[in-house]
Amino acid sequence: MTLQHILFFVIAAMSLGAAMMTVSARNLVHAALWLIVTLFGVAVLFVLLNAAFLAIVQVVIYIGAIAILMIFAIMLTRRVMQDSSTNFNSGWPLAALLALILFGGLGFLLSQWGGFSTVAPNLPANLDPLRSLGTALVSPDAYVLPFEVASVLLLAALIGAMVVAAEQ
Repeated sequence: MTLQHILFFVIAAMSLGAAMMTVSARNLVHAALWLIVTLFGVAVLFVLLNAAFLAIVQVVIYIGAIAILMIFAIMLTRRVMQDSSTNFNSGWPLAALLALILFGGLGFLLSQWGGFSTVAPNLPANLDPLRSLGTALVSPDAYVLPFEVASVLLLAALIGAMVVAAEQ
């Protein structure tokens, strides 16, 4: 087992632990901070997979924008901060059992798949995936419309958070 494998398992365990803390935290601010730890772990996993662009997108968009926007929305809505009820549902043991069964079934199905033993073909040397993606994002024939719709959606979420905060 190489150092990269050990690092992968450590970061994956840290991400799973932070994800469990995200859904079980009683304080919403703490849950949002655990979400940031989870998303950062996913970014490190992208780095280990040599997907630098996805790691940068993970940090800039998900940690830098979405998670921070969630923290601002939580802090701006003071009513949510005063909720002291428990976050656990009475049916959580059944849900945990079903999740374990689903995880086991998916693990069994993936263990039967032959894709784990095959190696992906090498990309051509003259292919620049970042340049291709950048061109596709601003090309009118490709993804410029979804890219702009996502930016308008984020702007609407920010305005909505400000409206909710101003009503108090």
